[in-house]
Amino acid sequence: MFSSVYQTHLFTLRNSGTKLSSMSNKYSTAPISRLKGKVAIVTASTDGIGFAIAKRLGAEGASVVVSSRKEKNVNEATKKLKDSGYSVAGTVCHVAKNEDRKLLFQTCPEEAWDKIFDVNVKSAFMLSKEVLPHLKKRNGGCIVYISSIAGFHPLSLLGAYSVSKTALLGLTKAAAVDLAPDNIRVNCLAPGIVQTRFSSALHETETAKEIAMSMIPMKRLAQPDEMASVVAFLCSEDASYITGETFIAAGGMASRL
Repeated sequence: MFSSVYQTHLFTLRNSGTKLSSMSNKYSTAPISRLKGKVAIVTASTDGIGFAIAKRLGAEGASVVVSSRKEKNVNEATKKLKDSGYSVAGTVCHVAKNEDRKLLFQTCPEEAWDKIFDVNVKSAFMLSKEVLPHLKKRNGGCIVYISSIAGFHPLSLLGAYSVSKTALLGLTKAAAVDLAPDNIRVNCLAPGIVQTRFSSALHETETAKEIAMSMIPMKRLAQPDEMASVVAFLCSEDASYITGETFIAAGGMASRL
């Protein structure tokens, strides 16, 4: 997700009585019903990591709400998920603008910094604030922010993006402490270089791909489904005693602040 300022936020509304069964896919074996009876609201979820997260949570039994800037994309994603048999609804939600992605790879004027922080940090805080009454009404739930390995190890040309993703690490810690008394867990995922349309600038040419691979000990790009499996775990009761943590899924890339 390096080449985009699109921010995926996930909110799950807690419910009890989940049952466990098994499911296997290319990357993991996990209970398919860990999230049965829960509602998952996933922003920026019509493509890439966001869509993979929505699909995985639907597969695990959650009722999913997908969103994006464009109604056409929302409708297409909703249809795909419904055709797969998942309980899903969709809505248009403007949390980013197309031109923001281009600004990441140009010199960053003050307005670019403002836009990037509005999307990656302020929107995370404001969306969390909006969902709190619903979480409290259901006696708890969880929030998962999507940061980036760039939040730990800034990459060249991605200064503003990297700093905004570092800010999410702090927001995760602060929100987790504040919301723990309300039975709301707050965690964060920091993906490495994931093979999506929005990260194409980092792997679409042989030169770019060679540079990327030199930073990844596992010598391959991540797939969106691999990020979705981590998020599904964080939303499940298997992670019931985990809050305030950032999980790094980056194939061994350097991750110290």
